[in-house]
Amino acid sequence: MKTFFKILLFVLVGILAIKLLPVVLVFACALAVGIAVMAAIGVSLLAIGLCVALALAAVFSPVWIPVLAIVGLVMLIRRSTRTTA
Repeated sequence: MKTFFKILLFVLVGILAIKLLPVVLVFACALAVGIAVMAAIGVSLLAIGLCVALALAAVFSPVWIPVLAIVGLVMLIRRSTRTTA
């Protein structure tokens, strides 16, 4: 008798799973669409941030390129005048 109840329980669980499958699929598809939208927004924000960073580097290039050249020249002079022990 115990085996009969197990088989009956498995059949009921299978029928319940088949009946609830469309609801589960709708929720899974909604979740997948939500994740895809969030990923697209994240990639867009990353691209916008990169463009802003490149624009700022271009705007400030009259300032940082000469400073970088002076620092490089000073480091080159310091390296060539340094004596080894």
